[in-house]
Amino acid sequence: MINLKDDERLDYLLAENLRIIQSPSVFAFSLDAVLLARFVYVPIQKGNIIDLCSGNGVIPLFLSTRTKGNIIGVEIQERLFDMAQRSIEFNGLQDRLKMIHGDIKEMPKQLGYGKFDVITCNPPYFITPKKEEINLNEHLAIARHEIHCTLEDAVKVSSQLVKQGGKVAFVHRPGRFIDLITLMRMYRLEPKRIQFIYPKAGKEANTVLVEAIKDGNPDLKILPPLIVYNEKDEYTPELREILYGE
Repeated sequence: MINLKDDERLDYLLAENLRIIQSPSVFAFSLDAVLLARFVYVPIQKGNIIDLCSGNGVIPLFLSTRTKGNIIGVEIQERLFDMAQRSIEFNGLQDRLKMIHGDIKEMPKQLGYGKFDVITCNPPYFITPKKEEINLNEHLAIARHEIHCTLEDAVKVSSQLVKQGGKVAFVHRPGRFIDLITLMRMYRLEPKRIQFIYPKAGKEANTVLVEAIKDGNPDLKILPPLIVYNEKDEYTPELREILYGE
């Protein structure tokens, strides 16, 4: 049994045959997290992986099915940290997955510099607006806006934590794409793989995935576009494979 709180529910991660605690009023993961977890290269047998801005731990859970390595998730919101911790325990993954309740900016001092083979990050997307424009739900506001963590914070910390030659993968909005690439190069992360995600064929991209290598040589690959919905508003075969393993 699992102890659910308030309006929490236990959802399936279908293709992974795992369960995750979610809450509509606090946090529920989006497609972006799934795409990032599928996009990044991870070592199959062993390695140290850290996911920054983990939310309810969805990316560590997804990654646990792709690698036998050790995975750490870092989340600043205590409620989300608690949800992630209970999900890990429910799935019996506490031997390989660990959550840390804390600020990502403190992780290099806390965990050590250059200790990780792979880093993933699904950071807050939006520059913090005027106070009156921020979501009144504190949990959602922190997840969406750069209140505790800016894009530069996330990139800088990733560079500090990753090993020489290690991989760092981000998911973000195309509107911040140039910012992301500029910051990556500023902090010695060389972009190597990029993929744009489109809601439908003929529409503008609404998501971008970028994977970089610490002190890598310039050699960028642009992957084929990924389309989410077909003309019938159904998931495309590529998305069904990602979501359901079909």
